[in-house]
Parts: sequence; C-alpha cells; structure tokens
Amino acid sequence: MKPLIVLLSVFAVSLLTTKIVRGNFQFALSGRIAMSVMLVFTATAHFAFTKGMSMMLPEFIPFKTETIYLTGILEIVAAIGLCIPNFRVLTGWLLILFFILLLPANIYAAAKHIDFQKETFDGNGPTYLWFRIPLQLVFIGWTYLSAIRKR
Repeated sequence: MKPLIVLLSVFAVSLLTTKIVRGNFQFALSGRIAMSVMLVFTATAHFAFTKGMSMMLPEFIPFKTETIYLTGILEIVAAIGLCIPNFRVLTGWLLILFFILLLPANIYAAAKHIDFQKETFDGNGPTYLWFRIPLQLVFIGWTYLSAIRKR
C-alpha cells in the first residue's frame, strides 16, 4: 500500500509542478518521476529489511541476502534509467520484466504469511494477493504508459 501512496502522491505533485513550470500537464514525465521515486522508496526496504525480504524467497534460491541487495540496486538503477531519455524505453521494458519476475516471490511470501518488516510468519497471507497482484498490474501498466508507449 505504501508504494502505491508514494506513486500517486509524487505523480500528483509532479503533474501540478509541470503544469506550473511548463504551462501544461506532462503526464508521461510525471509518471516516470513518480515511478522513479517509488522505486527508490521500495529499494530502501531491500537494505532496511534485508532479512525479512530474504524470507520471501523460496528455499531453493541460493544467496538470498545478495539477491535482495542486488534487486534493491536494480530498482535504483531503474529509477535513474527512467529519467534518462536514451535509456527510458529499454529501462521500461526491463522494469516490466522485473515486476513480472517479482510476482512469484510475493505469492510465496503470501502463502507463507511472511511479514518482511517484522521478519515473522504472521503476515496477511493469501488475502494480501487480492491487493498485490492488481497492484503489480498497475505498476506494469504505469511503466508501459509513462516510459514505453509512443505519444
């Protein structure tokens, strides 16, 4: 829920700012700025809640801690890539792939009732997926519309 709040809040502020500064609403630019800020926000969780996020990965995945750090770094790199015109489209496609690849970890975490912030097994469980799966689709659509789609 917090990433969605960050995404929508930054989008609203960016949209109003582009209207004031440029004289018109810049939806795609505001969308990329919002997604970039949200990615930096979520990347911080990879470093602040590393152990809990490691619990979200199935047993067969090796180097869990390193994987969490790497995905946090990838989110920061993606945030930067969305802001560089020459890398925007490629970053958008890679980010969509990244969002798709994250979904199994979220499903696993829900099935195991993992609360990554508390590092416990008393999280929301499978009901969380009723929010998370549509949210993942929102992130994918948002990335496509703001970074890839030709205007």
